[in-house]
Amino acid sequence: MNRCLHETNIRNGIVTLYAQGATAAIMIQENWDESVQTDVVHLLQKLIPKGVWLHDQQDGNGDSHLKAGLVGPSETIPLIDGKLGLSRWQNIFFCEFDGPRATRSIVCTIIGDAPSDKSSANL
Repeated sequence: MNRCLHETNIRNGIVTLYAQGATAAIMIQENWDESVQTDVVHLLQKLIPKGVWLHDQQDGNGDSHLKAGLVGPSETIPLIDGKLGLSRWQNIFFCEFDGPRATRSIVCTIIGDAPSDKSSANL
């Protein structure tokens, strides 16, 4: 992520991260207390158990597809003065639901604002 930011001169705009693959996702969540991450994993295991889905008849990863669809393949983060506009407690997490895999691709797109536009707002 930092490499993407450093390779551009864009200071303000938006950053979109997109996980390529039907069984991977991107999530923004608390990073200070690891129990939150563990809770997310346990919630997804309870909501979407292994081995009970029609797709499991093909390749045994029906739950992985459903978890990835529920979490979602992308996140968009504001870029403010060259830094990600995440709060103190937030971080970006890559969610691998069918792995580990040898490789996964994440697409990073950075769109900058007009140079004359200096306004921003916190909602």
